[in-house]
Amino acid sequence: MAPLTVIGDAEFKKQITSAPALGYLLFGEEDYLKSFALRQARETLCGNPTFACFNELQLDAIDHTPEALREALRGALMPLPMMAERKVVLLRGLDFTSMKQTDIDALCDVLAELADYDYNTLLIPVASGAIDETYQPKKNRASKHLTQLGKYLTLVQFERCTPAKLSGWCIRHFEHNGAVASPALCQTLIETCGRDMMTLASEIDKISFYALSHGRREVTVDDIVTAASTTVEFDTFAFTNALTERNTAGALAVLADMKFRRVDPLFALSEVIRTACDMLSVLMLATEGKTNAEISRAMNGLHEFVVGRYRKSATTAGEAALRRMIAACREADRALKLSPQGYLALEQLICSL
Repeated sequence: MAPLTVIGDAEFKKQITSAPALGYLLFGEEDYLKSFALRQARETLCGNPTFACFNELQLDAIDHTPEALREALRGALMPLPMMAERKVVLLRGLDFTSMKQTDIDALCDVLAELADYDYNTLLIPVASGAIDETYQPKKNRASKHLTQLGKYLTLVQFERCTPAKLSGWCIRHFEHNGAVASPALCQTLIETCGRDMMTLASEIDKISFYALSHGRREVTVDDIVTAASTTVEFDTFAFTNALTERNTAGALAVLADMKFRRVDPLFALSEVIRTACDMLSVLMLATEGKTNAEISRAMNGLHEFVVGRYRKSATTAGEAALRRMIAACREADRALKLSPQGYLALEQLICSL
C-alpha cells in the first residue's frame, strides 16, 4: 500500500497561501487549532468581503439527510466564483463514526468529482472523536476512514500541543489580553483547566479580565483559584501520581475521562510507565545530590520545570512506592498485550494498588 500523506497545520497554511488543493479534511484532537486554521483559510481564499456570499458556501450535515447532503454538495461545487479565482465550500457536521459505510462510499463518489470543479477548495473540518483518527506514519498504518478519504482529500492533522508549546501559547494569549503570566503560572493553569485549547482560551480570557479589573496586569495563582473552572482530564502525570499515592478516587476520575476521550489503554499505560520510570530516575539522581539543572542534562534535556515536578512528587511518594507501581503497571501491560481487556485491565490495576 502506498504511504498515506498527512500534513500538519503549518503546511496547510503554506498551501492555502500559495497553491490550495481541491479539498482538505481537517481532523485531530485539537479543535481550537482546527477552528483557527479554518478561519485563516477562509479569510485568505475569500479576501473580498463584498463577494463572500458568492465565494464562500457553507453546508451543515445536520440539516440534510445523507442523500440530500450529497446533492447539496454537488450544487455548491458547480457555480463559478464571482470576481475571484477560487471559491470555498465548507462542509461541517460530519460524524464518520456514526455514518453507514454505504453513505461514506456515496460521499466519496461526490469527492471523486472535485477535479471537474477545480475552481473550488472544499474544506471539511471534523470534530475530535467524529472520525477514526488512527495514523501511524512509521508503520504506514492509518484508519479505514483516513485511507478512504485520503484518496480524494488532502489530510490535515491537528495534534495536541506539547506541554512546552501549550505553555508558550498560554503566555501569548495572556499578552494578547494585556495581562502577563509566567511559564510556571501557565503550567498551573493547564493542570487546573486541562489541555483543551478551547477551554484554555475561555479561561485565560476570564482570568485576564479578572486581574485587569483589579488594576493588575500580573496574573497570580490566586486569580486562577478564584476565577478558573477546574477540569479533570487524562493527564499522564496526574494518573501516575494517583496510582503511586494509591488514590483510587483520583485514578478512577482520570480513567473516566480516558474512556470519554477514547484514549487507547495500551498507549495510556505505556505513558504512565515512561513517566514513572522518569520520576524514579529523577529521585535516584536527586538522592546523589544533583541539582535540577544537572538532572535535566543527565536525562537528555528533560525540562527543568518538569524535573522539579517529578522530584517533588517522587520524593513524597518514595522509591518503594514508585517501584511497586511500575511493577504493577508492567503486569497490566503484559496482560493487555496477551488478551485485549481494554479498560478492564486499568480498572484492575487501580484497585490492586
